[in-house]
Amino acid sequence: MTSIITGDIINSRRADHTDWMPTLKSVLDQYGKEPEAWEIYRGDSFQLEAPPEEALKIVIHLKASIRQFKGLDVRMAIGIGKKDYSMMKITESNGEAFVNSGHAFNKLNKKKTLSLRSPWPEIDEQLNLSIDLALLTMNGWQTNAAHYIKTVIEHPNWTQVQLAKNLNKSQSTVSESLNRAGFEDIMRLEKKYRKLVTNQ
Repeated sequence: MTSIITGDIINSRRADHTDWMPTLKSVLDQYGKEPEAWEIYRGDSFQLEAPPEEALKIVIHLKASIRQFKGLDVRMAIGIGKKDYSMMKITESNGEAFVNSGHAFNKLNKKKTLSLRSPWPEIDEQLNLSIDLALLTMNGWQTNAAHYIKTVIEHPNWTQVQLAKNLNKSQSTVSESLNRAGFEDIMRLEKKYRKLVTNQ
């Protein structure tokens, strides 16, 4: 069982790709090697293979990374299932996870920017409802909050004091920004997702 994350950058043509592309590649690189585990295609679309239990954390990480750039966002779909056909390039591989990711991706729009499809319909219904509610907050992340969230995810062992120091901000500024961004509640959803998927 694996997961395939399919995504594309919203409003990519309004921004210089030399701003956001290195960040996108850097984040994808943290989860595997190109092109076996991830690939960027058509200029602003990408596909990444990851363990199913990690997928929601990864899409939160990717969303925060892209929303650092004013006016940009990212649409993503998580497909969970079997991988029947492995190639050197992820975009040439195939199987249930790829099909599920494609189906979920085709249902996305500018407001519904994240969706999930797995072999477990009851879990899909439960998690997609939770994701839709989380998007009411996530789609409003400001650039600073997005940068803070990206940093927290990349340095999970940092204390708030270390985080503030490395961001060159006061601890209260970082804390208030993360609270407004709903970070704690969104990570509670991530833990719930991880538990549900791991128990299947």
